[in-house]
Amino acid sequence: METTFTDDNFNQEVLQSTTPVFVDFWAPWCGPCKMTGPFVEELGSEMDGGKIKIGKLNVDENPNTAGQYNVLSIPTFMIFKGGQPVDQIVGGVQKEKLKAMMEKYL
Repeated sequence: METTFTDDNFNQEVLQSTTPVFVDFWAPWCGPCKMTGPFVEELGSEMDGGKIKIGKLNVDENPNTAGQYNVLSIPTFMIFKGGQPVDQIVGGVQKEKLKAMMEKYL
């Protein structure tokens, strides 16, 4: 299951998480985001929620967090571990590439 991250819950849900966290920085008007969004939702259902947390952050509604991590292009996918970003992919990619990125940190 995917989680919705916001400026208000990012610290608790992502930075303080005891498991790795995959964050999809996106916006509703973004064409590549519309292409990759279903992949993120599918992976949220397929991956073991006890090993990795998967969620999305709307950059239009949560500009503080997006700015803090210098998200200038979307979609941007980041993995956070121990409260720090450890991996990043920018742009539309295939589902398999996102899954491989997640699996490196399980």
